[in-house]
Amino acid sequence: MNIFVSNLSFTTTEDELRTEFASFGELTSVNIIKDRMTNKSRGFGFVEMVSKEEAEKAIASLDGKSVNGRNITVAEAKPRERKPGGSFGGGGGGGGNRNRSW
Repeated sequence: MNIFVSNLSFTTTEDELRTEFASFGELTSVNIIKDRMTNKSRGFGFVEMVSKEEAEKAIASLDGKSVNGRNITVAEAKPRERKPGGSFGGGGGGGGNRNRSW
């Protein structure tokens, strides 16, 4: 089961997050999302656990817990929604009226 963890301190490491969840069961992965440009934490991440029951216990126990001075929010991760459009900007465009008559 995939778990979404938010309101993380920007100093929280994946190892610290792993330690918080490991007491509830076997983990498949721990991933803190980082900014592409700066490689700094964006303040949220995902923990994947093998057992749904263990994951639900972890969610119930850790939601609202203080970790590195921040009360984290822990919930079941929802599937990512696909946005329509496909390429950059999703169509449309911008740039105003190109048929100006100056």
